[in-house]
Amino acid sequence: MREHAGRGPVGKTAVVGAKDRTTKQVKAKVIGRVDSVTLHGFIHDTTVPGAQLYTDDLPAYKGLRMRHIAVKHSAGEYVDGMAHTNGIESFWAMLKRGIIGVYHHVSVKHLDRYVWEFAGRHNVRPLATIEQMGELARGMQGKRLTYAGLTA
Repeated sequence: MREHAGRGPVGKTAVVGAKDRTTKQVKAKVIGRVDSVTLHGFIHDTTVPGAQLYTDDLPAYKGLRMRHIAVKHSAGEYVDGMAHTNGIESFWAMLKRGIIGVYHHVSVKHLDRYVWEFAGRHNVRPLATIEQMGELARGMQGKRLTYAGLTA
């Protein structure tokens, strides 16, 4: 996932995510660039018209044509009334802990699969075990992953 430890984007692959505060569902995806075009596209593909958006103060979020409040992480502000990113931050912590604790290392080539796995795990958490199994089976229906396809 990253070649250089520590903070900052150098040598890291970007992942963007959103969490619906009503349904608690997470959508996340690996992105090639952290810029306005990419982030705005993800946000518009992920949100419904009229949604309220809460983000950190990354400049790439500026210019969104929707209700948007940013908390200023760079100034030490993490909560401003209803404006906070705690929900998605907890998902990032779970994803990172899962990669470090279970997989130890993931390749950039397959990072999207790990992100989808952890988003899926997160999204079925409130379901009973048998319902989780049903969701898993429905998600696999009609799909086939061959070893050749995985290693290509």
